[in-house]
Amino acid sequence: MFKEKYDVIVVGAGHAGSEAAAAAANMGSKTLLVTMNLQNIAQMSCNPAMGGIAKGQIVREIDAIGGYSGVVTDLSAVQFKMLNKSKGPAMWSPRAQSDRMRFAETWRTMLEKTPNLDFYQEMVSGLLLSGSKVVGVKTSLGLDIKAKTVILTNGTFLNGLIHIGEKQFGGGRAGEKASFGITEALTDFGFESGRMKTGTPPRVDGRSLDYSSMLVQPGDPNPSKFSYTNTKPLSKQLDCHMTYTSPHVHDLLREGFDRSPMFNGSIQSTGPRYCPSIEDKINRFSEKDRHQIFVEPEGWNTVEVYVNGFSTSLPEDVQYNALKSVVGFENVKFFRPGYAIEYDYFPPTQLKNSLETKPLSGLFFAGQINGTTGYEEAAAQGLMAGINAHLLINEQEPLVLKRDEAYIGVLIDDLITKGTEEPYRMFTSRAEYRTLLRQDNADLRLTEVSHNLGLASKDRLQNVIKKKSDTLSFVSFFKKTSVKPDEINPILKQKNSSEVSQSLKLYKVFSRPNVTLDDMTGLESVKRFVSENSFSPDVLEQTEVQVKYSGYIEKEKANAKKLNNLENIKIPSNFNYTKVQSLSTEATQKLNKIKPTTLSQASRISGVSPNDISVLMVYMGR
Repeated sequence: MFKEKYDVIVVGAGHAGSEAAAAAANMGSKTLLVTMNLQNIAQMSCNPAMGGIAKGQIVREIDAIGGYSGVVTDLSAVQFKMLNKSKGPAMWSPRAQSDRMRFAETWRTMLEKTPNLDFYQEMVSGLLLSGSKVVGVKTSLGLDIKAKTVILTNGTFLNGLIHIGEKQFGGGRAGEKASFGITEALTDFGFESGRMKTGTPPRVDGRSLDYSSMLVQPGDPNPSKFSYTNTKPLSKQLDCHMTYTSPHVHDLLREGFDRSPMFNGSIQSTGPRYCPSIEDKINRFSEKDRHQIFVEPEGWNTVEVYVNGFSTSLPEDVQYNALKSVVGFENVKFFRPGYAIEYDYFPPTQLKNSLETKPLSGLFFAGQINGTTGYEEAAAQGLMAGINAHLLINEQEPLVLKRDEAYIGVLIDDLITKGTEEPYRMFTSRAEYRTLLRQDNADLRLTEVSHNLGLASKDRLQNVIKKKSDTLSFVSFFKKTSVKPDEINPILKQKNSSEVSQSLKLYKVFSRPNVTLDDMTGLESVKRFVSENSFSPDVLEQTEVQVKYSGYIEKEKANAKKLNNLENIKIPSNFNYTKVQSLSTEATQKLNKIKPTTLSQASRISGVSPNDISVLMVYMGR
């Protein structure tokens, strides 16, 4: 069946696997996507949404690099919101509710239209090795499929174990069997593995809910979108709703704690800190008498509802009785109960910054196998693994995004440098250069990179060049154009801002925190300039951000430049830190284990002090 040798085999067709397969195939690699069930490609296993705080920035970056997630989300969205608009632009984060069935269908359709991509449905149970190099995969039917590289994106399927109360059964997701063999093959080769946990809430029948007693959560009045391509914003949207738990609900949940796998010792692994189960929340935050419950529709043409905020592994009768006591859920009917799932992962310090494993060449990991949580984090890793597998085959340098270039760079650097002992989730606070890494400028940061890879078209690059040029022109206009007091003072008075007594450059007035672009376009000179140049909404937004936050942006650029100087000091892969006698014992152990490629990466390893870096700088200088 498989006589030819593939360039890339991708194992698993979740968000990581789908992006990996698309990237490798679009770059020209002959690619095979192997999954246990072709009907569940890019399944939204948990909530039917993409984006959110920091995650929305990642989806925009994926789109700018040429991935599919942004396009698929736009084509399947039922609601769009820009979160954190009351804060600075570094915090603005796009989020979309998706139609779960349409999302998966769109992903599969786009993959099937991708050249160089084949599909096969079966369980991969092992790897084919030649010394310390991967040369293919073994399947449960005994087939050997040869390849130059392999990307593992197994999600929660590796030895997956589902918990509902005191009941346990093998599975990688509700209704789907677990995957066996890969963990054992890798640990036999010397890989370190661990166990993690995640959970999901009940799905319920929306016809049984009383929405009139809940708070309506509509989408944005003028919704935006994720992709920088020609996808269209939503013209109509579905509402979400919000309700709350209560002390009575908490008491009902506590009645099942003795049968909870979280508390009776059945689950030993670590769950996501920032997306805890409802039983974990009422246990850790016992002083709170209520928690938010978001009621999210699963799509345009289904009554299924996702109960966001009620993730649980309690017995099904406890789940049901407690949820019935939530306002609006008095007559609730379950589609399926919530559950927790334990699965194998591999500490990501075993990876290079290309996501290729250190012990086995040609083998890449992406997604939850690396200890992350979230569709967006998985998709980003898959995209980078697919790109780097293709580059490796073609003997080109890997694509490694820096921490000041992309949230994707922060994500991967955190994983390979610091590792993780709990499911890793991206936040804006993890990025020290978040003013540079905004959702509005992902195309400006990354489209040229994508074009050089062969993923972004010439038209996309030209659009970015025009956006840069138009923004520069508009900012320059504000810097060189003056405004008289009698023109600007009425606006300043209306904004409760101090009036001026002499002519000022528009840039200085616009820099005031309470003066907006809408205020400035009330001036005849600005209105005329915008009209003459037909600026797009993206250019207007970009100009406002660059004028009002120029000080913060320049400061971060200067800080990034200083730290990037350490990136230029490379460390040989076979460097023996034991020879450097002045290093601390902890630093020596961590550096020998992680083997950083630059002094900058070494400086971010937990346990490596500034003094250790100074010692290394002196030693490297010698």
